[in-house]
Amino acid sequence: MGEQHKSGFVNIVGNPNVGKSTLMNLLVGERISIITSKAQTTRHRIMGIVNTDTMQIVYSDTPGVLHPNYKLQESMLNFSESALGDADVLLYVTDVVETIDKNQEFLHRVQTLEIPVLLLINKIDLTDQAGLADLAGKWKELLPKAEILPISALNKFNVDYVKKRVETLIPESPPYFEKDALTDRPARFFVTEIIREKILLYYQKEIPYAVEVVVEMFKETETGIHIKSLIIVERDSQKGIIIGHQGQALKKVGTMARKEIERFFDKKVFLEMFVKVEKDWRNRDKILKNFGYQLD
Repeated sequence: MGEQHKSGFVNIVGNPNVGKSTLMNLLVGERISIITSKAQTTRHRIMGIVNTDTMQIVYSDTPGVLHPNYKLQESMLNFSESALGDADVLLYVTDVVETIDKNQEFLHRVQTLEIPVLLLINKIDLTDQAGLADLAGKWKELLPKAEILPISALNKFNVDYVKKRVETLIPESPPYFEKDALTDRPARFFVTEIIREKILLYYQKEIPYAVEVVVEMFKETETGIHIKSLIIVERDSQKGIIIGHQGQALKKVGTMARKEIERFFDKKVFLEMFVKVEKDWRNRDKILKNFGYQLD
């Protein structure tokens, strides 16, 4: 065990639809120990942490960057140099489809960085050797210091090599986060997010924004996980819609959520869901916040 421990933050940036999520899932893979989109610090939105005995890599999709919901220009203005520079390694994801000059200002900021930048040209299955060489040449002019790597996240091509490069580039450092398995809190958070997502998908317009999801119990054993969750709504009529005729709607949503939770934890899941009416819970929340209570 003479080996020195390495730890580092790796920020993944790039425009929407270039394949960041697919790549993220491959890089973080089965060894996730924390997954949450809550801001852990003001600077990082942590998506996944990869732990080994001698290493901890904290992958994050930097907050506020080129978010599809905002106009590109606005989000670039909000994007400070510090958010780029606080990573140990930057993965800049582009693809063979998008135009290179899409976001000049953002590129300019990347050019000024001191940290290692890996420029990943994704979707190379959609071009040929000549096209790729041409594209790589253009990027080399724009980002002379970057290391340019062609990848296909979809076909898992060259992703292992990207992992190896990241491992080489992160500094020696003790771990930033606990190295145990899925910690209780982010695990619960992940479960609530899955359930909330299924509610959004299933009920569409009528309901989802009046809903809060609480995980009351999360018990993990060797063989499986027992989860009790509470769906909180504001009115009795909403409770009726969530439950549905003879409980069919709730059953359906429960099954959808359970399957995805099982996929994530790779374990059998027993999921119980209850619906509870808390009159105007959203407004009471606001009142508490106004009094300065820090609500979780």
